[in-house]
Amino acid sequence: MSSPQTKSRDGSADACPVIASLEQIGSRWRLAVLHELLDGEQRFNELKRSTGANARTLSRVLDDLGEMGFVERRIEEDAPIATFYSLTDKGESLAPVFDEIECWATTWLEEEALES
Repeated sequence: MSSPQTKSRDGSADACPVIASLEQIGSRWRLAVLHELLDGEQRFNELKRSTGANARTLSRVLDDLGEMGFVERRIEEDAPIATFYSLTDKGESLAPVFDEIECWATTWLEEEALES
């Protein structure tokens, strides 16, 4: 049953929790960064290489994820200055979601490939 603040499938009322969640984490680059950071703290250039994002996009995505409370930034001011990114508790709480997505993809995307 939907509450008055839940968006129905026809698009009325406020967004349902699934839609609201996807609006925060659902872009290609946000998902890629969050997934990479599940392995632990990384420097900017490490994330750039592992995600394939260009510097401008990655910088914007990291800023957005930081503002939303998924990612935190740590700066080491020794020469040379190094910036590290890691998941907050909120970001780490997405690990089971990624596990489920991987499980779903293994089942359904491989099955679709076999049918093609």
